[in-house]
Amino acid sequence: MPKILQENHRQVLGTGKVIGKPCLPDGLDSSRHEICPKGLLCCFENIRLINRWAMDRILAISCLLISLVPQLWTSRVCADSIDDAGLWNALFARGDFEALGLQSDRLKWWFDGQIRFLDDAGGFNQSLIRPGIGWTLNERSTVWAGYGWIRTSKPSRLEFDEHRIWQQWTWSKSDEVWKVGLRSRFEQRFVELGDDVGLRFRQLFSVRRKLPGLPRMTVVCWDELFYNLNDTDWGAESGFNQNRAFVGVGYKHSKHSPWRVE
Repeated sequence: MPKILQENHRQVLGTGKVIGKPCLPDGLDSSRHEICPKGLLCCFENIRLINRWAMDRILAISCLLISLVPQLWTSRVCADSIDDAGLWNALFARGDFEALGLQSDRLKWWFDGQIRFLDDAGGFNQSLIRPGIGWTLNERSTVWAGYGWIRTSKPSRLEFDEHRIWQQWTWSKSDEVWKVGLRSRFEQRFVELGDDVGLRFRQLFSVRRKLPGLPRMTVVCWDELFYNLNDTDWGAESGFNQNRAFVGVGYKHSKHSPWRVE
């Protein structure tokens, strides 16, 4: 039994009574704890502290992984590196269909829109619109499917459209301060420059923390790996494709708003 849950008492056999006082960490009020009939200490406050400790360790591990992953692929991407500054703007939202009169609380909707600039944030690079619908499996997991339209402008000034069909699974766990999430996405990519269908898998890990005194703001940290599953006639090569990492802030207009800006 962990030290935080140890008891400095003995139980009188056959009576269920406890003699002595429970040994609690400094600063905790013993009146908030209940001694169970079998002499076990129900430390709800201690369990909360253990959960907070675990969330802190998860954040530390995630930051370490984010710092290490790009180094694993340095030898692959150095030849194609480009020194440029850009600006990415994104809007994310999801919710249910209660406004349409649907009674099911398991059916969800998804939307994200993005616009990206390169050439020191002065030139258009890419725009993206991605709607979808989802079905809640339980309080932490949801499966999704949807469509994405992407307009891309290459540095060579060649512009083309891409259409994507996507499916994904999302998982999250949170407490009063922290939120940890996973997202696994599978994409079928149809690009105007060729006839082949590109298959790509993406894995994202995210951590969010609310800012004290600023309920609408959160610190956001995420990392996402991309893997192409096949070669295509429009340029995709099977294997590792790219890694994206983000550290910044998120904003929600209200606590219950489905919209978030990062």
